[in-house]
Amino acid sequence: MSLSDELKSQVQAVQPDDTMAEATRKALLPDFLDMLDHEAGSRTGEDIEDVHDMRVATRRMRSALQLLSEYFKPKTVREHSRSLRKIARSLGAVRDLDVLILALQEFQQSLDDDGKAALQTIIERLDGERTYARYHLTKLLDKNAYRRFTEDYAAFLIKPGSGARATDSETPSQLRHVLPTLIYEHLGTVRAYDARIADADPNTLHALRIEFKRLRYLVSLFAEVLGTSIKDFVKELKAIQDHLGRLNDLHVAQERLNAMREDLDEAEAEALGKYVDSLHVEEEKLRAQVDDIWRRFNSKTVQRQLANAIAAL
Repeated sequence: MSLSDELKSQVQAVQPDDTMAEATRKALLPDFLDMLDHEAGSRTGEDIEDVHDMRVATRRMRSALQLLSEYFKPKTVREHSRSLRKIARSLGAVRDLDVLILALQEFQQSLDDDGKAALQTIIERLDGERTYARYHLTKLLDKNAYRRFTEDYAAFLIKPGSGARATDSETPSQLRHVLPTLIYEHLGTVRAYDARIADADPNTLHALRIEFKRLRYLVSLFAEVLGTSIKDFVKELKAIQDHLGRLNDLHVAQERLNAMREDLDEAEAEALGKYVDSLHVEEEKLRAQVDDIWRRFNSKTVQRQLANAIAAL
């Protein structure tokens, strides 16, 4: 029986009166199962979504441990976060190339035969980089250190009280007492970008995306104890996070591909230049929409979705 199969029977529902540490451990177990379930596919690369899903699960867990680190012993958070960071980086190296290659292959269909041939050379070069990245990912997953991590992390997630800081009776520690304040603190960090959104540069928008991601991870982690309107709020978070994420991907891709053009022949550079130009056009279009999606997120309708969800606690 695999580790994933053993752990599935250990999944427990989060309860409002759980301590923050216990609630976090319970909420992280399904993400850990997602990570394990997509490991085999991430190794083979037969479906690029396996790497994506494994990476998302890994990043969600690391983010949660960082967001809620004050409820655990420092050593516990440090050791598990370090392992999750290594895994996420290796998965990210493969995922970034998966996305870039797929996008180039789609754009390739719009070119004439000469352009297709020129772009194919670039795709094959990137595919070589992806093969190398997957080799390092597989090497990491084959190491004894990875297996020790999965065993230790599993034990942490299923053992009551594991890694938790001691609490006293006077300090709020239950989920229903602490979560509302945590959520609104992160919401405040997001909304503080209001004065900068109109003229925000790519770095600022990327930083805002990270704050949205943290807010989304926090509310998604404990969605089962919040009111039903949290589903609509999470949809809004996902929409703006995806928008900002695409903007960042476009910016990073242009920088990476422009750097590649210096080592290409004329035909290859021309074909790649056309693709980079298309990315720039899309980036400008998405950037022009940021103000509208920002206003929607800050509307009373969307903010009421969160307020009603928290009131259910």
